[in-house]
Amino acid sequence: MKIDIIGDIHGCYKEFDTLTQELGYKWDNGIPLHPDGRILGFVGDLTDRGPESLKVVELVWRLVVKEKTAHYVPGNHCNKLYRFFIGNKVQITHGLETTVEEFQSLEKKVQREIRNKFVALYESAPLHLILDDKKLVIAHAGIREDYIGKNNSRVKTFVLYGDITGEKHPDGSPVRRDWARNYQGKAVIVYGHTPVEEPRIVNNTYNIDTGCVFGGKLTALRYPEMELVSVPSSMPFTEEKFRKIDEE
Repeated sequence: MKIDIIGDIHGCYKEFDTLTQELGYKWDNGIPLHPDGRILGFVGDLTDRGPESLKVVELVWRLVVKEKTAHYVPGNHCNKLYRFFIGNKVQITHGLETTVEEFQSLEKKVQREIRNKFVALYESAPLHLILDDKKLVIAHAGIREDYIGKNNSRVKTFVLYGDITGEKHPDGSPVRRDWARNYQGKAVIVYGHTPVEEPRIVNNTYNIDTGCVFGGKLTALRYPEMELVSVPSSMPFTEEKFRKIDEE
């Protein structure tokens, strides 16, 4: 299997376009398709904070649901947008407000179409993907080895939010354990969720959320080559959004 896994896009459609072209994809039919049959994978968090969230949604829906030429797992921002779309009460904060503003500027008919597409995309997605004869796992915030293949509420919390302790940092962000530091599995785990300035490779795990929406870059991991490819962000750099994780 040859797959190019894309980090958290967060509405940065232009950077996604540029990255796919850098990876050799052609947009002849309005979607990125690779002449050598490579496919795309998405680690979730397609929307929020960036300028073109709904454009990203439509494209990924077409690739994953309609054309069946890509893989997608949801992130925590995807989960929150899904709950908003199905009428649950959610706080329109932490980036969701940008997507909601985009959505509310559309005509009612177009709103229904985009809502239906995203709901279909989300509801068809597994919590995590196990690919290439169990040699590759894609999960938004990562996954513990003993959770792979399971789909209970603990696994859902872990893959959406990481190994959270229930405590909060002074800025309100959740305290997370460094699960990757203790991972001993053979499967490659590719994830995002926590913005890092450079891809973080630890114990066969790859964090490829390089904070595009915060002015970093958008990164892809080419599998099985294990080659990292990035393009710079057009957004302003926001240093405090990047996690400094102790590598010792």
